[in-house]
Amino acid sequence: MLVLVVDSSTPAVTAALVEVTASGVTTRAQRCTVDARAHGELLAPQVDAILADIGARPADLGAIVAGLGPGPFTGLRVGLVTAATMGQVLGVPAYGVCSLDAIGHPAAAGEPVLAASDARRREIYWAVYDGAGQRLAGPEVGAPAVAAERARELAVTVAVGDGAHRYADALGLPLRAEPRYPDANALAVLAAERIRAGAPGDPLTPLYLRRPDAVAATARKPVLP
Repeated sequence: MLVLVVDSSTPAVTAALVEVTASGVTTRAQRCTVDARAHGELLAPQVDAILADIGARPADLGAIVAGLGPGPFTGLRVGLVTAATMGQVLGVPAYGVCSLDAIGHPAAAGEPVLAASDARRREIYWAVYDGAGQRLAGPEVGAPAVAAERARELAVTVAVGDGAHRYADALGLPLRAEPRYPDANALAVLAAERIRAGAPGDPLTPLYLRRPDAVAATARKPVLP
């Protein structure tokens, strides 16, 4: 089955086409551009480009996988709206996966790992995974020092992700170079069981973890002098 994978939870805007079979997941085409201010401008053209790369059409898709975040409001909703809209138009299921899982799961190699992405405001989105890549804690948002303390409690020995690199001194853990951002193949792998089973699609509820910076005014302002 040909599956579209999208993630816009971090500055990396990612679109990929993967083939999901009974024996595994194979990436057929991928585009990833790191630009924190251009999620809306980049994602749709990237989807068109990867379809063209393998001579496929939207109608050839059997499912869609989307990273649910956590991530900033504006960027994250681009990927989720794209996935939900395409799923509805094409009549195919859309499945959500925690974006941090697509960093921590492929980085796990027999030892606990902290996966972190940049949450701005000098904070990180983070989660902890065991040696097999199963999530032990999180996702949460907070100061790197808080994540570091929780990581020590869970015997974490290494950190991964763009947030870990940005706040390496505060975390005090050795770093893994990759994946720096959510891995498209890992997102598909984590949804593969549901895809193979033909499970109903998910509501694609975003993991914002905190309120957006922009909020509606709570008091009326006078319009007359």
